[in-house]
Amino acid sequence: MGIHQEVSFREVVRAATTADLLALIDPSAVALLKTLRPEVLGGDDLKKFVLAAGTVSDYLIDPARRDRVLSLLATGEARLLAAQLDLNPIDDPHKALRSASNGLTQRQLDCVFAFFGADETLGAGGLSLSAAVQQASSGYPLFAYQRNAIARLQDRLYAGTRRVVLHMPTGAGKTRTAMSIVAEHLRKHEPTVVVWLAFSEELLEQAASEFETAWAHIGNRTVEIVRFWGGRTTDLTWLTDGLVVAGLSKMYAASQKNLNLIPTLGDLASLVIIDEAHQSIAETYAFLLDILATKRRGTSLLGLTATPGRTYSDIEQDARLSQFWTGTKVMLEIEGYDNPVTYLIEEGYLARPEFRTIYVNPGISPTVEDLQRMRQSLDLPAEILSHLAEDELWNTAVVDATRDLLSRHRRVLVFATTVRQAIVLSAVMRALDYNARTVTGTTPKAERESVLQQYTINSTKPMVLFNYGVLTAGFDAPVTSAIVIARPTKSLVLFSQMVGRAMRGKRAGGNERCEIVTVIDPALPGFGDPADAFTNWEDVW
Repeated sequence: MGIHQEVSFREVVRAATTADLLALIDPSAVALLKTLRPEVLGGDDLKKFVLAAGTVSDYLIDPARRDRVLSLLATGEARLLAAQLDLNPIDDPHKALRSASNGLTQRQLDCVFAFFGADETLGAGGLSLSAAVQQASSGYPLFAYQRNAIARLQDRLYAGTRRVVLHMPTGAGKTRTAMSIVAEHLRKHEPTVVVWLAFSEELLEQAASEFETAWAHIGNRTVEIVRFWGGRTTDLTWLTDGLVVAGLSKMYAASQKNLNLIPTLGDLASLVIIDEAHQSIAETYAFLLDILATKRRGTSLLGLTATPGRTYSDIEQDARLSQFWTGTKVMLEIEGYDNPVTYLIEEGYLARPEFRTIYVNPGISPTVEDLQRMRQSLDLPAEILSHLAEDELWNTAVVDATRDLLSRHRRVLVFATTVRQAIVLSAVMRALDYNARTVTGTTPKAERESVLQQYTINSTKPMVLFNYGVLTAGFDAPVTSAIVIARPTKSLVLFSQMVGRAMRGKRAGGNERCEIVTVIDPALPGFGDPADAFTNWEDVW
């Protein structure tokens, strides 16, 4: 089977009829464009929209859309593809392709992707004051409040139960503060191993990169740094001096294959850190932490979080979390302020948020069973979120809010209700002549990195980034000055993380002000103030 490009998807689109092209577009996008810009749904504008709404890979991944694309092939092209797939085209090659489409082998799928030329892989210096007196600058400086938090944390980290949570607001520099602790620990305990655990690739790469920066400035020797997540695999038991940055899912899976892995790593590690520590009591991970923190006498366990609770209203879950950490927490404290968030905003470390709420009534009437499920679960039921994502009023409100923000901001981040909504609304915004992109859990890694790079660069051209489920934590983009929360949630943790993406202040490389627009259905729960979120769980600690 020869695998090479035979046709151009762009040329296929240019030759297609209006009816064929409309069949390629998500019905939700068609409905919105009929209201917002109907002229896009015909002629050359429609062809441009189809090409801008997704890559050829996007159209070929979904079986139904792939069938429509294959139906657009000329008879000779269809016959050639059928032959490359080892199909018998008989008299109708399009019929042969349709019949085989849902049962294609991986090799045949690769051939289809290659046929269209698609990527089938899814998966500061000091200031001189005088001749005798100069300022000596730090290559890895910390703000005064970060240094104060470290000083208060040290006694708890190396005495008593040696379990402590560092509680700092999103945007206040938890990772940088903790990496200073890691560097000092490695300097004082030579040789030794530190293990850093997190849940998402964004958090893991953020930690690994931050360590490389910190150690280059304040390290005292050459140490190993091991990345252990995703497709990276190595034997962790050989390490004697350095840092292991590991994904919890990867670590758990590895421990099931090798029962000696975690105990052996526990013998080596003298400091274990878990980011997003509010998730540390999840059944599949708590035992990993317990072994790593207790296998060797004197090992310290440090948790990092902006939200030291599992829920908003389940006191039992939150109490369990506090007990796991022996009730030991160092919260950012500022003299003269009841809430450190107020200080951080006033001093420019965090951006001053301007909140606006858009109320939309999509006609959802939760049943008694729905209300009971919402009370018992950590978040809203998936079917309610899906209903919102399909609602034209809801989608129009999100598009209008995004367009309004783009008139004042260079970078806008939108938290969509579902993956499909993120893709549809991004396509609609491009049809309206905005620079809009999408990142979800299904976005191929290379494309994801390219999109995030475009978003984070310091460009004057406005851009909006739609996402679902991947940029709530570990995504560091100080250029973000506005967000739209189109995903209602009863999770105070999730809400705080979403708000935090836009709250990097001027003194921390961000913005003086930020705008937070929340789209709300009055019948569903929601939140408003990040300062209230910061102190919500104090009664259980």
